[in-house]
Amino acid sequence: MDTNNNPIKNLQDFIDKADSIKKQEKMDLSSDQDLTIAIMNLVGIEEHLFFTGAKTGKTEYYDLINEVREMRKGLLKKIIKDYEGEVWCISKHLLAASYRLMEVGTKQLSQGKKEEAYELFNKAYELYSLFWGVNMKIIATGDLKKIDEEALNKQDKEKKGFAAKLGDLVRKVVDCCIE
Repeated sequence: MDTNNNPIKNLQDFIDKADSIKKQEKMDLSSDQDLTIAIMNLVGIEEHLFFTGAKTGKTEYYDLINEVREMRKGLLKKIIKDYEGEVWCISKHLLAASYRLMEVGTKQLSQGKKEEAYELFNKAYELYSLFWGVNMKIIATGDLKKIDEEALNKQDKEKKGFAAKLGDLVRKVVDCCIE
């Protein structure tokens, strides 16, 4: 990855870009973060309607899927205003996978399997961070190519992985407790 074209050169560049977006009022990150959680739950509702319809044989559950889907699409449009190619679907699946990993992690936690739960929670947050990185245009999808097993770019000395590093950056920028 050419560092001159890398959209995340360092933490300060990331924070500056996020602050710029906030100042331009393009995005209310606190509200949008809440909205993503609602969208995740709508995806979960779609899944439950499908499985309930399949298990009971009652097609009325299938009929409700479209209503929930339309609501989810409308809410997703509030966050994803400008996209190209498969970014819409990638975004939906990043949120859905993040939601599922949180659910499975919670079940592992309730069974006393803390290490497994923590690992799943970390993966969920990495996917969630990747969603924000793509949709805030902080990362360009064309820049997502591997340099080393865990390196972000050639100068990366802390080989932690792209999604994990993006998660660290998003954690510093998206603070839902700041009004």
